[in-house]
Amino acid sequence: MNKLRLYLRLARLAGVLLLGLLLASGVALAERLRRHDLLGLRQRLTCWFLRRLSHALPFDVELQGKLPGEPMLWLSNHVSWTDIPLLGQLLPLSFLSKAEVRTWPLAGWLAHKAGTLFIRRGSGDSALLARQLQRYLQGGHALLIFPEGTTTDGQQVRTFHGRLLTGAIEAGMPVQPVAIRYLRAGKPDLIAPFIGDDDLPSHLLRLFASERSTVQIQLLEPIASHGLERNALARQAQRAVQVALFGELSEQAQQAA
Repeated sequence: MNKLRLYLRLARLAGVLLLGLLLASGVALAERLRRHDLLGLRQRLTCWFLRRLSHALPFDVELQGKLPGEPMLWLSNHVSWTDIPLLGQLLPLSFLSKAEVRTWPLAGWLAHKAGTLFIRRGSGDSALLARQLQRYLQGGHALLIFPEGTTTDGQQVRTFHGRLLTGAIEAGMPVQPVAIRYLRAGKPDLIAPFIGDDDLPSHLLRLFASERSTVQIQLLEPIASHGLERNALARQAQRAVQVALFGELSEQAQQAA
């Protein structure tokens, strides 16, 4: 790809980020006025913004499945930071993210103003977090988490941790499994994954210097959480995503899951 196209892509991205900065500043101003709960407004504005951010990314999106008609706890495999705008554009929802993201320049502040919930891994306050998530879900707000706890290269699905599913069970909230896959010329995309010690600027340059690739998003059959133990619910969602991405599991793989 020539440099002119790269610069044009980056300029478009910068324009969208500037728009997000203006929207987030407006939300921050409204928060100071403290006139009403802004969570619903935040979700709608975030969805609108992420739709424009997704259009600025070098991906062609293929959506399979039916968007849920009620708030649910979305569980998705995790490949890259781009998962967030690509999934967040589909419906108004919030994200649960690791605390480190809050410190990212600009992106962390935008995520905070968009209503992202930040958690510190290994903090040991699982019961408190479960209660917070339960209240959040019972308020009718959709939430998306990445239960693997980290990103992968997209060619595997790591263990879905059940620690964060207690709130959904206690709230009686269904779970919406989501399988996301990045393809380049019909094969696994090796550029899109954001893993290991990768840094955001370098990843952006590699991504935008490459040709467009395809993202397949599969919205799988929702799972009723009522009466399930959290780890059993996590395993059921993990199996659904695994099968959607890689086909039927072998008997040995099913036992391991």
